[in-house]
Amino acid sequence: MTVGISNPQRGSRAVFATVAAAVFMSNLDLFIVNVALPAIGRSYGDSDLGSLSWVLNGYAIVFAALLVVAGRVADRSGHKPVFLTGLAVFTLASVGCALAPGVGTLVAARLVQAAGAALLMPTSLALLLDTTAPEKRAGAVRAWASIGGIAAGLGPVAGGLLVEAGWRWVFLVNVPVGIAAIALGVKVLPSPGRAGAVKSPLPDLFGAALLTGSIATLALGLVKAPDWGWTSAATLGGLAAAALLGVWFVLRSAGHPAPIVELPLLRVPAFASAAAALTLFTVAFAGMLLGAVLWCQGVWGYSALRTGLAIAPGPLLVPPVALRIGPAVARFGAGRVALAGTVLFAAGILWWAAALDTGSAYATSLLPGMLLTGLGVGMTLPVLTGASAAALAPARFATGSAITSMGRQIGAVLGVAVLIGLLGTPTPAHVVTAFRHGWYAVAAASLLAACATLPLVREPRPAVAPPPPGGAAPPRPPHTPRARAPRGGGGAPPPG
Repeated sequence: MTVGISNPQRGSRAVFATVAAAVFMSNLDLFIVNVALPAIGRSYGDSDLGSLSWVLNGYAIVFAALLVVAGRVADRSGHKPVFLTGLAVFTLASVGCALAPGVGTLVAARLVQAAGAALLMPTSLALLLDTTAPEKRAGAVRAWASIGGIAAGLGPVAGGLLVEAGWRWVFLVNVPVGIAAIALGVKVLPSPGRAGAVKSPLPDLFGAALLTGSIATLALGLVKAPDWGWTSAATLGGLAAAALLGVWFVLRSAGHPAPIVELPLLRVPAFASAAAALTLFTVAFAGMLLGAVLWCQGVWGYSALRTGLAIAPGPLLVPPVALRIGPAVARFGAGRVALAGTVLFAAGILWWAAALDTGSAYATSLLPGMLLTGLGVGMTLPVLTGASAAALAPARFATGSAITSMGRQIGAVLGVAVLIGLLGTPTPAHVVTAFRHGWYAVAAASLLAACATLPLVREPRPAVAPPPPGGAAPPRPPHTPRARAPRGGGGAPPPG
């Protein structure tokens, strides 16, 4: 029972509105910054693409490393105060981004922004599930996951409009949204009091540092490889250091009482399959989004607004597909729907590899691929997110959500780094070839995600049991596989 909400149904709607505003703001920021990246580079004296990539990758690395830490802190201190603290940090850091005098300062402010997002994201889902009836949780998770799709649909056009007024507005737009969400959250979010805080072990901060170092050195090696040389000592040393830190991180996680990644959860087949597919698919998604922006502005010479309009048709497909995919999941299963989505996404990217050229027409080259990728995203991201949640017992919702979100951020770092590493700084005569190599890598990542969904495809019953359109619960929900809570080892206790 949730303390502090007299009408659970009305309270749940108010909680969802608060959570949605915060999640929407943090997701919108990603898509807007992608569109604004070329303008940011020009304002700082034509900074090179490798340096600018840390505006995206620095954010994603810190976000990934702190997600589980933030979830554990929330379990100890309460979801509401941690969520509101994250909102405040994100909002203040947005002001710092807008006022940044140089790339280094901007990257530093983005790191703080990522820390705020890490505090609010896992607690947002936990707060939502705390105030949602069990039979409606599948729909709530799908709606929560769909917020990112709505942000994706509005982000490119909003980014183009804001960049026309000045790229600093890309960050200032977060301020009124953040203030409104904090004011509403103080009133409507459940306050369990002392009974709501649980005694869980302190999070593995050194493990978080190892994870940060591993991802950062891997991204650095991939981004700098065109300048250093793919077989140079610096590149190979960076990749080797990333591997060693990664192995150290896994070994430490296996023996720590409160690891960043609960390895026993990865032995739950449906969860492991969904988490791996989400990570690989996000590699493809991040590479696709940045590649489309760089192609439109760098090769075709589009303005930021025209770029946003050119990209928008794909993301605009995501929300309606995600919100109406429930019957298909109920009939065919999450694995088959996600498999089809990843293949459609790869088909859209391969269309670009075949059709895009410096003189090609938008309607016959970029647009068809954008529509295919949008359809693929709508069929994949919310379905896999729901499948990962459905594979776990309620006591592991928050921790499982943090792990899958962390995997998606790692995927985003790798997608940006691989694309920039393959593009390098090509001459005009070789720009199409460079982008084609990037498209092939993006398509390969999506096909690897398709392979990762195969264990879900073999599930005898659907891995997700979504309610029919409109949110009503089915009279007899299909069986949903649940995993036992891992014994021993760390782990977040039940939310709230």
